[in-house]
Amino acid sequence: MINFVEGQFDIVVIGAGHAGCEAALCSARMNLKTAMLTLNLDSIAFLACNPSIGGTGKGHLVREIDALGGEMAKNADKTAIQMRILNEGKGEAVQSLRCQCDKNAYHREMKRTLENCENLRIIQGEAEKIITENGKVTGVLTTYGGILYAKAVIIATGVYLNAETVTGELRQKSGPSGFAAATRLTQSLIDLGYKIRRFKTGTPARLDRRTVDFEKCTVQYGEEGVPSFSFLNGKANENVRECYLTYTNAETHNIILDNLDRSPLYNGEIKSAGPRYCPSIETKVVRFKDKERHQLFLEPEGLDTNEIYVQGMSSSMPFDIQRDMYRSVEGLENSEIMRYAYAIEYDCIDTLDIYPTLEFKKVENLYTAGQINGTSGYEEAAAQGLMAGLNAAFKITGKPPLILDRSEAYIGVLIDDLVTKGTEEPYRIMTSRAEYRINLRQDTADFRLTPKIFGTPLFTEERKAVFEKRKTLYENALEELNRRADKEKTQSFIETSASLTYADLIKRGFKIEDIKTHFGVFSEYPADVLKSAETTIKYEGYIKKNEEQIKRAKKLEEKAIPKDIDYDGIKGLRLEAREQLKRVRPLTLGQAGRIYGVNPADVTVLIVWLATTLR
Repeated sequence: MINFVEGQFDIVVIGAGHAGCEAALCSARMNLKTAMLTLNLDSIAFLACNPSIGGTGKGHLVREIDALGGEMAKNADKTAIQMRILNEGKGEAVQSLRCQCDKNAYHREMKRTLENCENLRIIQGEAEKIITENGKVTGVLTTYGGILYAKAVIIATGVYLNAETVTGELRQKSGPSGFAAATRLTQSLIDLGYKIRRFKTGTPARLDRRTVDFEKCTVQYGEEGVPSFSFLNGKANENVRECYLTYTNAETHNIILDNLDRSPLYNGEIKSAGPRYCPSIETKVVRFKDKERHQLFLEPEGLDTNEIYVQGMSSSMPFDIQRDMYRSVEGLENSEIMRYAYAIEYDCIDTLDIYPTLEFKKVENLYTAGQINGTSGYEEAAAQGLMAGLNAAFKITGKPPLILDRSEAYIGVLIDDLVTKGTEEPYRIMTSRAEYRINLRQDTADFRLTPKIFGTPLFTEERKAVFEKRKTLYENALEELNRRADKEKTQSFIETSASLTYADLIKRGFKIEDIKTHFGVFSEYPADVLKSAETTIKYEGYIKKNEEQIKRAKKLEEKAIPKDIDYDGIKGLRLEAREQLKRVRPLTLGQAGRIYGVNPADVTVLIVWLATTLR
């Protein structure tokens, strides 16, 4: 095949999933000439599994992506058909927005945004080789012979690398939903020094809604007045579709248990690691034999389709067994499957080989983002894509990198976990992974992170106006909440002779809405701003305690470790610690202390060595 020059670019992004879209938009909006290479234009921002955005922990990521100038939140708001807040019965720190999206509209809207973005060219084609020279990336070679020269390359191939779908006895070379797999790039990554591993995920069947008896199911309505994802969207999204709840039963479980010999997960056909937190229905039935039933959510895929997503029943069982399984469930007795469930295996990399900027340690200006980094989920992918786009742009324009600390963002937790601890299964963000989650509430994402993009094209005039107005209102609300309340009204509100502030009343358990009604105050503040101020007051003690812990931790986090340090020459380091430190090559003492196999005594040895050697 004759090779030819496709073009000269600043940044080339391989892949157009959620990571690729954020990376390409970020790069182009930073005024860099960008190319996005995708196997199929019809798979741009494709919601291959559940057509939803957000959820526990994930909703925090979406808000943070928005605060940093990303697109996912805006696109979710445009295509929302149902909004809810998860964990409403728990503390505000773990409450998360979740949006049921219109699957096809989500793809169309993101594609439209990309197509109309200046400095961005979209190309349908497959990447075959990463081109390098003297340890530095110089471009991408496609399977059709086109060469895309670039100063930086971001690989965001999702689950498409050497992808194979598995359903019962049928194994096919295929990406999600019948899209073609990427079969050429893996060898190039191996040649460059990436360690390749094999992960697996799965998806449930899609049913024809006309064949579902919703009268036998419990309706799940959306919530009214729920805030939107994007801080730029000043109104709540409308709920235009219902979801439904039903359950598996003893018959369902018996069908599965009687046919485990035909299950790829149990007959040895699938050997790759899958996500523990999102198990298949086969795994749930085998692992939790004492449970009489498992809940299933029936969720619409969109407004222009009859497809119903059966959340909670992902499977790789054979087609005939799937039919019997689904029809054993109440409400699904006459259901017709439009798309059968399947498992999908794919290649990904070992993230201990990348820096916190997501740059490959062995090739300069080569970045990876999304599921190629061993994560699962649209939100985790989009967050990495945005950060890879930002850091690639900063690197080639001579600016310092943006590395978010664990105390600053869930994005910081996500990336630090990947590059410091690695992952042996598809990684999912969870609120429990964040040590300082009370400081990382989803409602404060803009206050925490938008200042990080000051001075960049991502901080648009629109974003500046919204940010400054919201910040001013929030600070004013906090100030007013700490003012003394009218004494007579206070005494008619609560039995006390003390002079109290509105903040005192909140700390005593009273809600801001009740205070607002009784005292006739705070009517000028938007509900979301007032709620943020109330939450800050309520958790003020915990927030201050966290801030003190963060200050102590930062002393270690800010102590840099030379990249070329010879760990073999440091006496007192245990063998396991030495090997792990050589493997990860941490950038700071704080990062070193989070590496598996490195204990506090090893960190002390490092502190002493640095103090005596680097005087």
